[in-house]
Amino acid sequence: MSATEAVSYVLAQTPVPVTPDPGGQGEDFGKSSPVGLVLLVVFAIAVVFLIRSMTKHLKKVPVVFDEQKAAAAAPARAKRAEAEPAEEPEAEQGEAKPGKGEAS
Repeated sequence: MSATEAVSYVLAQTPVPVTPDPGGQGEDFGKSSPVGLVLLVVFAIAVVFLIRSMTKHLKKVPVVFDEQKAAAAAPARAKRAEAEPAEEPEAEQGEAKPGKGEAS
């Protein structure tokens, strides 16, 4: 068989009909497992609970913040913590405390 006969033989063959992709359904269509659906439902439920929780917390937040009420409602620990730094400079001004290398 010569080269021209081979080329004419290849060109004379009828092409294999290519079936179009029916509705975008490729090879992997329909192979997702039900686990994916379960995960989506679980995530949706979690989001609903998070939204409910945040709205409950936001309802407790006052519209206007009053500093006097906040100071009165602050726990004693916070009040002591705020008062301690204010007392330290007064102690430093009065009497010098000996350091590690100084003798008392």
